[in-house]
Amino acid sequence: MTAIPNLNIVPFVSVDHMMRLVLKIGVERFLLELGAYIEEDYRRWEGFDKTPRVGAHSADGVIELMPTSDGTLYGFKYVNGHPKNVRAGRQTVTAFGVLADLGTGYPMLLSEMTILTALRTAATSAMAAKYLAPPGAASMALIGNGAQSEFQALAFRALLGVRRLRLFDVEPEATAKCRANLEPLGFELVDCATPEEAVEGAAIITTATADKQNATVLTDNMVGPGIHINAIGGDCPGKTELHRDILLRSDIFVEYPPQTRIEGEIQQLPKDYPVTELWQVITGRAAGRSSARQITLFDSVGFAIEDFSALRYVRDQLPASGLYQELDMLADPDDPRDLFGMIGRCAQGLGPVLTM
Repeated sequence: MTAIPNLNIVPFVSVDHMMRLVLKIGVERFLLELGAYIEEDYRRWEGFDKTPRVGAHSADGVIELMPTSDGTLYGFKYVNGHPKNVRAGRQTVTAFGVLADLGTGYPMLLSEMTILTALRTAATSAMAAKYLAPPGAASMALIGNGAQSEFQALAFRALLGVRRLRLFDVEPEATAKCRANLEPLGFELVDCATPEEAVEGAAIITTATADKQNATVLTDNMVGPGIHINAIGGDCPGKTELHRDILLRSDIFVEYPPQTRIEGEIQQLPKDYPVTELWQVITGRAAGRSSARQITLFDSVGFAIEDFSALRYVRDQLPASGLYQELDMLADPDDPRDLFGMIGRCAQGLGPVLTM
C-alpha cells in the first residue's frame, strides 16, 4: 500500500473529491478495479475478523456500524437506511468510513461512503455474477430504478458485458431518471409496465427496492430455470423482496450467514437452511453455477469486508490523484505523555486563555 507521507495528518475524501476521483479514473474502470480489490479480500476471507453489523433500528429506518480487520488494518463504516428520506429530498442511504493502522490505532483515511457504497455494492454484485450467472448473459431486468440502478448497470457491463436492460419501478419518474442517465452511455433500454414484463427474456434479475417491509417484488412464477437473481434490496430485519418459494427452488449464495439470516431474503427460512458462502465459491471450495437450468440467488446484504476493500482501493489512489484534504485530527504533543502541556503551549501563543 502506498503511504501518505505525514502520519499525524489524516487524509479526508469529501463527496466532491470522490466524484472527481471516479471521473478521473472512469466509472467502469473504477468498478473493475474495485471489484478486483473485493475479490482479492474474498480470497483471504478467513483472515478477517467478522461480526454482524451493529444496528439501531426505528420505525423510520436504521443506523448501522460495520467493522472488520485483517490483522494489519482496521476499517469501519457508519451507514443509515431511511426510505422516507427521499420524500424530503434527502438520501435514503448516507455513509462515511475510516481505515486505520491496527498496530498504532491511528486513522489513515476518513472518507465519504455514500457514493463509495453504491460503487462497492455494484462491484460486489457483478463480481458474484461472474461465478453465478449463466455464461454469456447479456440481458438484465432492473427492478427498482433508484439510486443504485445505474451503478448496477455499469458494473454488470464492465465485468460481464451486459448491455440490454429491462427497467421497472413502481414510480415511473424513477425509471425515467434511470433511462436519462443510462441512454447516453450506450445501453439498450426497455421501459416495462410491470415486473412480470421486466423479467421476460432476462438472464439476470436484479431487485433493488427501498421500502422497509416484507414485500413480494418477485413471485415464484416469474422465475424460470437458468436465471441468476441478484437480490440486493433485502438488507434489514423485516425487509424482503422475494417470495419464499423462489428461495426453495434456488441455490443460495451469501456473504456472511450470521448477518444474512437476520437481514437477507433467507430470514424467511429456517435458521439451519443450507446456503453457500460466496468466498468458498471464489476460492474453489464450493461450486457456483453448475448447470444450465440451475437458479442461482445472491442474497446480498452488504458486508464490512467489502467496505474495507473499497477504503483500501480509495486510499491507494490518493497519492497519484491528490484528491483529498489534510485534516489535523491527531494530537501530536512533543512528549506523548504531556497532552495538557500541548494546550498550555497553545495558550502561550494565544494569550491568557487558561483560567481557574
